Amino acid sequence: MEKVTFNVKGMTCGHCEKAVKGALQEVEGVTEVQVQLSTGTVVVNYEANASVEKMKETIEDQGYDVQ
Repeated sequence: MEKVTFNVKGMTCGHCEKAVKGALQEVEGVTEVQVQLSTGTVVVNYEANASVEKMKETIEDQGYDVQ
């Protein structure tokens, strides 16, 4: 099991959290998503076959900026 943390700008509310979490849970190989609005971080646990680049693109597709 692998883990990556993204710094995400623009998340401000529960809807933001739901949008990011829901979209990431659809990415193949993602097993768990934790969104921390207070710190602007998204922690993703994933299997080795998952693409970190795909996760980043998924967050950006929701309208947020990944640092």
